[in-house]
Amino acid sequence: MVTLEHSEIRKIKEYAKINKVPIMQDEGIEYLTTFIVKHQIKKILEVGTAIGYSAIQMALVHDDIEITTIERDEERYLQALKNVKKFGLEKRITLIFKDALEVSLNEEYDLIFLDAAKGQNIRFFENFDRNLKKEGYMITDNMNFHGLVFKEMESIKSKNLRSLVRKIKEYHTFLEENENYTVEFLDLGDGLAVAKKK
Repeated sequence: MVTLEHSEIRKIKEYAKINKVPIMQDEGIEYLTTFIVKHQIKKILEVGTAIGYSAIQMALVHDDIEITTIERDEERYLQALKNVKKFGLEKRITLIFKDALEVSLNEEYDLIFLDAAKGQNIRFFENFDRNLKKEGYMITDNMNFHGLVFKEMESIKSKNLRSLVRKIKEYHTFLEENENYTVEFLDLGDGLAVAKKK
């Protein structure tokens, strides 16, 4: 596995910090890349490219990994294209500039990674469920949402934030009650949900 301190990776992380682009925390990305090795994941769909950080990290795990990644924000999409090119990964990372809910794919994937608009996770899950192989994995980031998921709703001042936290909690319940999957919630990074298709 490529080290997190690769100089180009460091530059992406610095760009994300300066431009306030949310990217995966180190602990989360370490878990994800190790998971890919352990489960011999080859084909990945990512919902929410941002600037390409996690897609690049996943692609660097092994030369035969192929990733399709979807981003609706043009500025982030263009930055992701540049970053993917810097690593020479254009042949293995396919970027789609579109709202993920408007994307329909025919391929099947070993792993689907949800890291886009948190309030839409249930819809993303339902949209791409058919693209996940049997015994494949649907992994979702930001399940703790900076610890806000564990707070009393009344203590969250912003109405929008409260609504978002409520939707993440609803998604948590949706996963637990989904009979087609077994799910595990991990307190790593900003919280991960690992759902395995039966």
